[in-house]
Amino acid sequence: TGLNLKVMKSILANAEFHGIEINRKAYEILKVWGGGKAYHQSILDFKSRIKFDFVYTKGVLIHINPDQLSRVYETLYRSSKKYICIIEYYNPKPVEVPYRRHRNKLFKRDFAGEMLDKYHDLNLESYGFVYHRDKHLPQDDLTWFLLKKK
Repeated sequence: TGLNLKVMKSILANAEFHGIEINRKAYEILKVWGGGKAYHQSILDFKSRIKFDFVYTKGVLIHINPDQLSRVYETLYRSSKKYICIIEYYNPKPVEVPYRRHRNKLFKRDFAGEMLDKYHDLNLESYGFVYHRDKHLPQDDLTWFLLKKK
């Protein structure tokens, strides 16, 4: 969460940022940075009375048990005034992938498609792919989807 918020803060210096971080060490670093409001909890437990202009996940949904995804989709949808951005590993069909020698810890699927099916007032505004061999912005191979409320 912290690195992503730092990048966004460098682009949108006057914006207000909030981040959910389940990892204690990462949460403490985020608090010390002070560039936004940090919540130390799981997205499964997050409740907010605030609606945000832009909400996103990056590498979060892939670790949510598929039985709990509907709750997370609801949290994203309810927390958003306008935009939802999903940055995750993509697969057209749901699949479980071994993760660091563990099972049931990483799941690929069409997260954006599921949200579009669930919430009919969402539109797909844009999408793209981040490639691990990009010399300017090396990351994992990720697909991003920008959804907008009508």
